[in-house]
Amino acid sequence: MCAQSNTTAPVKAAFFDIDGTLTSFNTHSVPDSTVTALGDLKAKGVKIFICTGRAPSQLHAAQRMIPVDFDGYITLNGQYCYDASGFKDELTLDKEDIGLFIDYLKNHPTLVSSFAEVDYTYFNQDNKTLRDAWSVLGKSAPDVQVDTVQRALEHPTYQMSPFIHIEQEQEIVSKLPHTKGVRWHRAFTDLIPAEGGKSRGIRCFIDHLGLEAKETIAFGDGGNDADMLAFAGIGVAMGGATPNAKASADYITTEVDDDGILNALRHFHVL
Repeated sequence: MCAQSNTTAPVKAAFFDIDGTLTSFNTHSVPDSTVTALGDLKAKGVKIFICTGRAPSQLHAAQRMIPVDFDGYITLNGQYCYDASGFKDELTLDKEDIGLFIDYLKNHPTLVSSFAEVDYTYFNQDNKTLRDAWSVLGKSAPDVQVDTVQRALEHPTYQMSPFIHIEQEQEIVSKLPHTKGVRWHRAFTDLIPAEGGKSRGIRCFIDHLGLEAKETIAFGDGGNDADMLAFAGIGVAMGGATPNAKASADYITTEVDDDGILNALRHFHVL
């Protein structure tokens, strides 16, 4: 899909995925044009938000490369939203589904998965599959911690991310009645509450701020971004986005490294 220009509702809030959107998979950095664009948005009074699959505890590596103060954070694919003023909204995984997934891991001892809390993200094991996928993130990759999976039944858990192919994802999700999978990387999927997603996170913030969806713009590149690109007033898929992200967007911009964010903001006359 390809919209023309934004001539109706002015954009009052902008939402940005991190990996493959703000940061480049090629350079593992944030283009200067993107940093400038974020600052220009704030100067114009547009509120800017991170909208990521990462947990709050995994943001530090990426934030070091983005010298801009964001107005809020949608993390864990929409399951944990917060800002500096104390606003918070959260949605955890169903305990029964967590137990069923732990049983699945026991029956598949080579399968590696992460478990995400707010302040702590850990893996059931560390292996080559994990390290190969993590290398794609470069210097923005979070640290790897290993812990017992039983912890997920004792602490609020928002997301589980097994390193599996699509067919195995479908098998697992079919066994978890309150859970769905969203995927932004070919090596793993994020298992989140069935009613969750990044669009949920955007809705939380616009309700909190008294805005409407038509006053928002969202940028993403992965399958886990598709719902927010469809929900936002303007959904922008990066040039290297997955097919489902592109199909959900109103506009496909250039690659991250080719000033994709700045080009889209200019196209829609936001900047």
